[in-house]
Amino acid sequence: MLQVGKRAPDFDMPSTKDMKNLKENVRLADYKGKWLVVFFYPLDFTFVCPTEITAFDKRYDEFKKAGAEILAISTDSVYSHRAWIQTTEDKGGLGPIKFVLASDITKDVSRDFGVLMEDKGIALRGLFIIDPDGNLQYQVVHSLNIGRSVDETLRVLEALKTGGLCGADWKPGQKPLTV
Repeated sequence: MLQVGKRAPDFDMPSTKDMKNLKENVRLADYKGKWLVVFFYPLDFTFVCPTEITAFDKRYDEFKKAGAEILAISTDSVYSHRAWIQTTEDKGGLGPIKFVLASDITKDVSRDFGVLMEDKGIALRGLFIIDPDGNLQYQVVHSLNIGRSVDETLRVLEALKTGGLCGADWKPGQKPLTV
């Protein structure tokens, strides 16, 4: 069972790392030594999903500065991912993005992370932060209708990086609690 503080599930999925040929998979091991924000979304070419992906993309440099990478995953194929990235925003696409989209076409990774809606064959909006050693440090799952907050994800990432006790509404730059 997936649990914070335990090893994150391993994965090996087709991805958009090589947009031209789509032949380069993405693996958890690719991110060893880095913080990783993994978020699952239901489907390409939908309504809430592009708002999240573009919001994370606009703040990508902040994640990089914090020593983190971003990986977005859905059960769509890499061909659908590529088409979505190559379609302009005004035509319902994403346009170019700075991070990788992975294809959980087998649904195994969504199942391993506990976000697969078996009856629909799509993932809930799960977001996970994995530490540089490959351990799960944060997880949150939203309804299909509600997008995630990039601000909150960055706040939690920075709080985790302090290694200390961070109270409610702690903000980056503040000192952790002392006991």
